[in-house]
Amino acid sequence: MTDRWARAEELFRQREADRRYRRDDRAWGEHDDGDDYYDDDTTVIPRYVDDEEEEPPTPAPPAPRRGGQRASATREQVPRRAKRVQPERSERPGRRGKRSRVASRKAAERKRRRRTIWIVGGVFALIFAGAVVFAGMKLVASFGPPEDFAGPPGPLVIVQVHDGDTSTQIAATMHDKGVVASTGAFIEAAVRNSNMNSVQPGFYAIASRSPAAQAVAALVGKDSRVGNLVVSEGRLLHDQHDMSTGGRYDGIYRKIAEASCIGTGANQKCVTYEQLDAAGASLDLASLGVPAWAMQGVKDCPDRARQLEGLIAAGTWDFDPSGTPEQILRQLVSASAKSYESTGLLQSGADTKLTPYETLVAASLVEREAKPQDMGKVARVIVNRLRVDQMLQFDSTVNYTLDRTEVATTDADRAQETAWNTYAMQGLPKTPIAAPSLNALRAMENPEVGPWLYFVTVDKQGTTLFTDDYQEHLRLIARAQRSGILDSSKDSGGR
Repeated sequence: MTDRWARAEELFRQREADRRYRRDDRAWGEHDDGDDYYDDDTTVIPRYVDDEEEEPPTPAPPAPRRGGQRASATREQVPRRAKRVQPERSERPGRRGKRSRVASRKAAERKRRRRTIWIVGGVFALIFAGAVVFAGMKLVASFGPPEDFAGPPGPLVIVQVHDGDTSTQIAATMHDKGVVASTGAFIEAAVRNSNMNSVQPGFYAIASRSPAAQAVAALVGKDSRVGNLVVSEGRLLHDQHDMSTGGRYDGIYRKIAEASCIGTGANQKCVTYEQLDAAGASLDLASLGVPAWAMQGVKDCPDRARQLEGLIAAGTWDFDPSGTPEQILRQLVSASAKSYESTGLLQSGADTKLTPYETLVAASLVEREAKPQDMGKVARVIVNRLRVDQMLQFDSTVNYTLDRTEVATTDADRAQETAWNTYAMQGLPKTPIAAPSLNALRAMENPEVGPWLYFVTVDKQGTTLFTDDYQEHLRLIARAQRSGILDSSKDSGGR
């Protein structure tokens, strides 16, 4: 009896301890003896009634055995544990504080979002209002004529028309230079002038602040084109005079000076021949646009006034006449170098063994000595003579340094020792003796194949004969003398 009660009490204490200190499946479920445990939300901390407030009932004495049956502990015999009291959710202080903080954060976030929305909306409203105002102004302006100058025109300005420019692009240039008040006014005037289709690339002197119609008329007129230079094949930098007629053969510097004039009468401004001559003698070769492949040859020139000879090519060129003499020469020399290089000059020399600058020098001899149909043969004569170290003996090299020239030369002329006279020196002249054409340059880059060492022009029609036999060459010279082609005006008492 006592042992059973002791075991029952021990079991009660063990279950009470498990209930207080363990939270496992067995503690929260049903036990083998049928006692029910409180099923609670694990997120809520239960509140228990203190043991002192509710004492467990005194267990009743166990019933006596009957008929050998074993007495078992009943619910009344085992004291019930203290009941756990579930607090209301609204009474939980920890959860209420947490919810208050979350609500505050959410409210602040909603307030920030509303403020941001108002700011962004205000910005968009301002942008939209500005766009509406701008569109309205444009719409109002579209109903009126484009802005235009009423005159009188102002000083001349230089306007460049590039290759491929449209009327819209030309109008933009005119507006940027202050020639017209608006591109719209120029385009309207250009549409009404059919001569706009004939405008060529180049530089034009147009009066600033011009009415659009006057600006268009000036652009398509003949007098506004400036800085347009035509260099003929074989032309020299400096002026020369013809021995027979006394007429002046204008040099390239003279041609540049004439093309540089802006304006008319007392207001005309031009770069002079003398200014160009002085600028061309500058030691600052880079400022003159001398290409790298010609730099050493130009440095070796014994006469600074002639150092740019041949570097301004034959052809049609445009330059800005409002620049300084040095800037003008730089434009022309740089453009000419690109033109020469386009023939393959920098890759030539495999057959001739000449540098690019030497090829240019030799091409100038071809230009001065040969007709177009004979250029390849004359180029071969030059290469063949250089290979056997024979003097070139070209009359064109004698005439180069003479102020008064003719086809024939005298013994006195040929005897003068200069850096260009191939009668008095071996090899090529120090510089080109003229502006070669691209055909002469190509002929020198790729000479015709042949054994020729001599050639002579035998009549005034320009017939030129070639040979590799010196005696045959002497007979051809006698033929040329009989035709009068080699008679010198100096020897006959003429001018």
